[in-house]
Amino acid sequence: MSVSIEHPAEAHTEHPGYAIFIKVWLVLLVLTGCLVGMSHVSQTYAVWGLLTLTPLKAGLVFYFFMHLKYEGPLFKVVVLVTLGTLLIFFALLFSDVAFH
Repeated sequence: MSVSIEHPAEAHTEHPGYAIFIKVWLVLLVLTGCLVGMSHVSQTYAVWGLLTLTPLKAGLVFYFFMHLKYEGPLFKVVVLVTLGTLLIFFALLFSDVAFH
């Protein structure tokens, strides 16, 4: 007698084809080009570009290439809480450096 265990997340999930991954990759290339362009304009634009576009790029990588899109809601919440905690620590670090 063999017992088959089926995970609910795997039962109803269809993974996308290569077209989605290529589109996301092209968006990542465009965003990287924007960052490079901003760095040539001025240092202020480069910093603001890094602080805004880099988390967006990381989110795309997490969501599509690391398959966060196909995980359950609890795992998504754990990842968001972890990233939020990291953001708080970075903010505290930068505020400490800025005032010393």
